[in-house]
Amino acid sequence: MQPLVYIDTSAMRAGKLEDLKRAIYHLAAFVEAHVPQQLSYGFFLNRAEAQMTVVAVHPDSASLASHLDVGGLEFRKFADLIDLGRIDVYGRISESVRDRLHQKARMLGRGTVAVHACDAGCGR
Repeated sequence: MQPLVYIDTSAMRAGKLEDLKRAIYHLAAFVEAHVPQQLSYGFFLNRAEAQMTVVAVHPDSASLASHLDVGGLEFRKFADLIDLGRIDVYGRISESVRDRLHQKARMLGRGTVAVHACDAGCGR
């Protein structure tokens, strides 16, 4: 079974860079402590410090659902720091997870959600 990859991209709100940096370090530590099944979680700020990309790798849809459950209150803290523009998920997810991603996109911005099925590949 292929893991799934979650990628979201957000614009950073003006004047919020230092607050955002503190928030992403806190969230990364929180997820590391509370979502042990998640394979990888990273935050990437572009050189202009205007855009943030989040990349998460999960073993399956249930892991992403758990991440949304556990992190829900923490994600809300980002509402004044970012404007979420897009969520892309590569792999199969449940309809309930898809619905929750749409909720997250609305909570943190005006973002869209796209789910991409794997057409061919291999795993190790």
